[in-house]
Amino acid sequence: MIEKTHQLDRLEMRRMPGSRARQIHNLGFSREEIEQAAGSSQLLAMEIELAPACHLRCPHCGAPKRSSSRNELSQAELRDLVLQARDLGVRKITLLGGGSAVSRDVSEMIRFVGSQDLELELFTDAAGITAGFARQLFEARVRVVLKVGAFDTGARDRFTGAEDSFELVFQALRELQEAGYPSEEASLTVAIVIGRHNIDQVLAIWRRFRDREIVPHLEIAAPQASGEDHEWLDVHRGEVQGLLAAIADVERNHYGQDWDPQPPLLGNGCMRHKFSCLVRRQGDVLACIGVDIPIGNIRDQKLHDIIKDSEILEDLRAHSRTIKEPCASCEEADSCYGCRGAAYELTGDYLAADPLCWRNAERQDEIVHLPFSAAELIPHERPMRMIDDLVRTGERSGAVSVTVSAEMPFAGENGIVDEIAYFEMMAQSVAALNGFKHLGRSKSSSEGYLVGAQNLEILGPARVGDALTVSLYKDVRFGNFGVLKGTVSRGDTILARGEIKIWHNVGSGAGPAGLEE
Repeated sequence: MIEKTHQLDRLEMRRMPGSRARQIHNLGFSREEIEQAAGSSQLLAMEIELAPACHLRCPHCGAPKRSSSRNELSQAELRDLVLQARDLGVRKITLLGGGSAVSRDVSEMIRFVGSQDLELELFTDAAGITAGFARQLFEARVRVVLKVGAFDTGARDRFTGAEDSFELVFQALRELQEAGYPSEEASLTVAIVIGRHNIDQVLAIWRRFRDREIVPHLEIAAPQASGEDHEWLDVHRGEVQGLLAAIADVERNHYGQDWDPQPPLLGNGCMRHKFSCLVRRQGDVLACIGVDIPIGNIRDQKLHDIIKDSEILEDLRAHSRTIKEPCASCEEADSCYGCRGAAYELTGDYLAADPLCWRNAERQDEIVHLPFSAAELIPHERPMRMIDDLVRTGERSGAVSVTVSAEMPFAGENGIVDEIAYFEMMAQSVAALNGFKHLGRSKSSSEGYLVGAQNLEILGPARVGDALTVSLYKDVRFGNFGVLKGTVSRGDTILARGEIKIWHNVGSGAGPAGLEE
């Protein structure tokens, strides 16, 4: 560790009267409050992405790297969003985004959120935290979370891709301390991403921050939407387990905090989908930043309707009967479902077990991944089975691949597929999506029937040898009945579209494109 790391030693030692080092923050809400919110389609917290872009290039993060104000929510829309959130029970607003401290919206949002008596948290890379801005944050009692990442210049520059990032974060820490952070009313947190670049430093740095009343928050470096290869960051699950166990021991012996080491959050399972959501700068609503599937847009629907109607949130709030093995049978399954972002990014399935959890280290072959063979999801055998693989699940939606073969039913001697084949492809795709939802869950069962099909529109022929995609979207759900709109496409060309009506006798659970209520 090079000399610049010891800038931490020059940060002010701040002790609050009669206290030991500040307690590690948790979810901020009781389990009873969380369960009540989940059961009534309400929220307790909401994250709003404000900054147009981030000047850092952290490999684990999917934040945009280029600034764009195109189609961003206006101040009036942001204020209305906060009011909708408040009416849904939200008590804490978190402003997200690299460089959010210099966003044109932050100061206004601080004033408005404060006027609604809501807690406010700012998650920032430290850009723009001047002495004046630090005072504004402290006076408004904003909880500040700084992204740190690494603790020597070389490792941090490689991790962030910005040469000034090391100096920037420690300058921000000094300005915040000068303004009065941390205090009982305005806490200060540092977010540390564990990776190969810093794992040997984390325990020592943890103690230095804790001794200064600054709360550390740990995350495991996980892949994000950038899709880039960053194996140099990877750490073995056992190393993370050992590190968290060592930190738990320090907490117990030195700071009077007793908890068991547990991924994905230190001392807490992440159950945020029961009570929280994220709103992107263009209005898209996500379950969280890791499950990058829009569940609606606040310009099209009220926040209440988005939360109430989302099947992704419904699935995650019913995690005890929807999350797949091996997480499903974990001894901690009542209070933890791993990291849904890691599961989605690594498997394509937001209900898959978390591949990064050390409890799943020896059971990786049990974790499902997309694409997934339709042969394991529906009873049809070739040539009656017309679909190949389930390739995507989403909010009330999914997609399945089809390769047209000469042996396929409804394939004519001229190589052109008969029109009735399109409906059969759609029906089999619905069955595959429902089968994937219930995969490996003996407690969950359902049966379904094709009630009818209508409004088939043929726009082009499919031929033997074509690679097709069947896309489905649940347009209507009422009790056990549903109407799905389907398309059959070759590349970007839609060949057919129509509607399928289905009835399901609900056993348990709610599927991505099934019909469960």
